[in-house]
Amino acid sequence: MHVKISIMFSLGLVGSSIGSLLPSSQYIFANPSPAATSGFRIPTVHESAIQARRILRLENIGTLSTVFPSDSSTSQHAIHPLEQRPGGLGGVPIGLMDYYADCEPDSGNPTILALDIATSFKNVAAGSNITLSLRWHPQDGKWHSAASLPRFSLVGHLEDIDDADASKVGLATCFVKNHPDAVAWLPGNRIHTSRWVRLVVEEIYWIGGFGDRAYIGWISLDAYHNVTQQEIDGCKLPGEKSTWGWSEWL
Repeated sequence: MHVKISIMFSLGLVGSSIGSLLPSSQYIFANPSPAATSGFRIPTVHESAIQARRILRLENIGTLSTVFPSDSSTSQHAIHPLEQRPGGLGGVPIGLMDYYADCEPDSGNPTILALDIATSFKNVAAGSNITLSLRWHPQDGKWHSAASLPRFSLVGHLEDIDDADASKVGLATCFVKNHPDAVAWLPGNRIHTSRWVRLVVEEIYWIGGFGDRAYIGWISLDAYHNVTQQEIDGCKLPGEKSTWGWSEWL
């Protein structure tokens, strides 16, 4: 009996300790007090577009979603034997991580280094459409509910960037600044055939966070393109570190 009581007491202490580490329930389940929400409003579509362009600027990794071609339309020469691709994947979507960079900031079209051997670009070559999905990762090191943070998808098509345009805007320098390891597979490398492409944005679907305090829905292409560089620079995302420094005074 004494042993049972001792075990129950110990478990109670453990539960109490764990409970002390968890966020207060008011941050998870309760709505903010009226005083805390006075003057609060859900961001407009334009303000959401600014956030999307800010995320595009600060992030550099996203998920490319494509669809496998039908077996009948798949060229066996396009599938490497070591890939061991199973049959019956026609029409099945797949999302894969890939690098991008905001190297043409005025356009809002992300720059991608396409490797012809990669599944995403094989699918596009076979006729698939493509979507780039991004989400914001706070920089302050504090705990944030991932469900409360903004994320969005850019629906569009890939467009090749010729060498002259790539050189004019310094794509290689911009991309390697974001992804130093990508220097190994820049166009002309000995490992894989690669090329510069831009994802030409056609549609934008936005989830700003929880629906009672953020906009969720489509952002028009005009709203996305009409965002100015000044607005992007002036936007601060949840958990974004301040870029202030003494250099601003010099």
